[in-house]
Amino acid sequence: MKLALTTLLLIAAALAQGPKKFARTSGNSSSPAKEVAVTIAGKAINISYSAPSVRGRTIFGDSGILKRDGTWPVWRAGADEATQFHTDADLDINGLAVPKGDYTLWVDLDAGKWQLIVNKKQGWGTEYDKSQDVGRVAMAMSKPPALVEQFRITLSSAGANRGKLDLAWENMAASVNFTVK
Repeated sequence: MKLALTTLLLIAAALAQGPKKFARTSGNSSSPAKEVAVTIAGKAINISYSAPSVRGRTIFGDSGILKRDGTWPVWRAGADEATQFHTDADLDINGLAVPKGDYTLWVDLDAGKWQLIVNKKQGWGTEYDKSQDVGRVAMAMSKPPALVEQFRITLSSAGANRGKLDLAWENMAASVNFTVK
């Protein structure tokens, strides 16, 4: 009885602490946890994701591993859990109004014309829920000069209140501009 009471107290104490923001604890060493951040016009923007590697596989295309994923053609923009996105400011992402707050990022890979999806669903789940979309924006596509072995997300300042989000993996790269409001 004493052991059961102690266990219940420990569980209650752990639950009372609540989830830690961006405390991605990927135990998968082949897809390490990554975080990128940028400050633009005094406002922080950050993304937390797991970075898978090519490891000799085909990632994109008809025989690619992403095509066999259960959420195809929507991809969680990384491995393991959904990619987390936080902004301290309202953003305009290539015409999509995104209020300050916490979101998940997804990418619609259909036909090689990627669309960035900003989704209101919170938490570390891997299940995509279209009804939670804030919206979608077309991404500019390019081919990197060399194979990108490990999936990479970058955030950069483009001067004043403007920035850029880049995704690159294997033989594909995509980007979208944004403005801090």
